[in-house]
Amino acid sequence: MVTCYIGVGSNLGDRQKYIDSSIEELKKVRGVSVTRVSSIYETLPASDIPQGKYLNGVIEIETSLKPISLLKELNRVEEELGRKRAVRNAARTIDLDILYYGDEKVKNKDLIIPHPRIQEREFVLRGLRELGRA
Repeated sequence: MVTCYIGVGSNLGDRQKYIDSSIEELKKVRGVSVTRVSSIYETLPASDIPQGKYLNGVIEIETSLKPISLLKELNRVEEELGRKRAVRNAARTIDLDILYYGDEKVKNKDLIIPHPRIQEREFVLRGLRELGRA
């Protein structure tokens, strides 16, 4: 099992419900165990596209899934919760990003780990510090 950190965010509809639902869906994934969740913070969008404020946090999981398989499961959960990917950085019901996958580094066309914008997102750094990762 590998300890991973997943960024979670929502800025459409019932934001807290989408975050809670994403955590519950992750708990159902074979090979994933949700171990802790940081506090949830309200943040301004990091986009030039006009949109509402986000709720954001960090989820700590233990997983036996490989990075690309974990990404596929996260994308599946996002789809189930109504995520649409029509425009980059647009408002979304739920956003799940792999921040860290143990100490592994991954860089390919579909996935970069550690997440390349961790240092630009105070809510991610705050959540990681709270969980003892940063």
